[in-house]
Amino acid sequence: MTDRALSVVRAGALTSVQDEGRHGHAHLGVPRSGALDLPASRLANRLVGNAPGAAVLETTLNGSAVRPRWAVTVAVTGAPCPVTVDGRPVAWGAPVRVPSDAVVEVGAATRGVRSYVAFAGGIAVEPVLGSRSTDLLSGLGPALLRDGAVLPLGQPGAPHPPVDEAPAPGVPEELVLRVRPGPRADWFTPDAPAALAAGHYRVSSASNRIGLRTEGPALSRSLEGELPSEGMVLGAVQVPPDGRPVVFLADHPTTGGYPVIGVVPEPDLAAAAQAVPGTPLRFVLTHWR
Repeated sequence: MTDRALSVVRAGALTSVQDEGRHGHAHLGVPRSGALDLPASRLANRLVGNAPGAAVLETTLNGSAVRPRWAVTVAVTGAPCPVTVDGRPVAWGAPVRVPSDAVVEVGAATRGVRSYVAFAGGIAVEPVLGSRSTDLLSGLGPALLRDGAVLPLGQPGAPHPPVDEAPAPGVPEELVLRVRPGPRADWFTPDAPAALAAGHYRVSSASNRIGLRTEGPALSRSLEGELPSEGMVLGAVQVPPDGRPVVFLADHPTTGGYPVIGVVPEPDLAAAAQAVPGTPLRFVLTHWR
């Protein structure tokens, strides 16, 4: 076959198409979505000569395998993992030329959670509200990958840079998230911020693209009852009735009724995307009085 597309040989546990997301639609109840580890996605695109916002594959834990129907340059970044072309090991974190009809296998992550697979020209599925991202919460965008699916590829743009390997941040042994005061910090007892900062938290296995859930000490509230639903932002640290903080990620709901004690700045969230369950988590308070 010579059409510009790729076939999915092995979909993997939770592989999706992602770009930089849907901006400006929160008032319609549509979250931003997009790659959870944006720096890794942008690096993969840069390695194959794409614009930063081209659509890539985001794999989760056990990777994926695809068969391009056209010779194409591919790069894998994010969580380190073995990469092969027709069973032959090739470089991770570098551009690789893949012949037509060869199988690109992205193996299980050796560290971290999510790997990003970029193809020269990008994945050219039909945009929805200006984005090609899969949104797990609203169901917008392309479906999660399934075996046998076919995804179109776009036309390559600039040539890929002559690089053997590109530096990238490592996967965190301990996840450190800065936290600014949130709009409902006054719903918590005066000692709650200090408890958040001193608490021995870990990343919960219940975490997903919607939110990073935590295991650890519960935060105490001074006000009971629930709020009317109000707007939620990326990085909001919401505290449900069990008292354990949840950090909202790219597919988060745009409204919610549980109080938000703080907000994690967006640059810290890329590391959260790569924190495996059980990773120690420390919150660092900033701009608190």
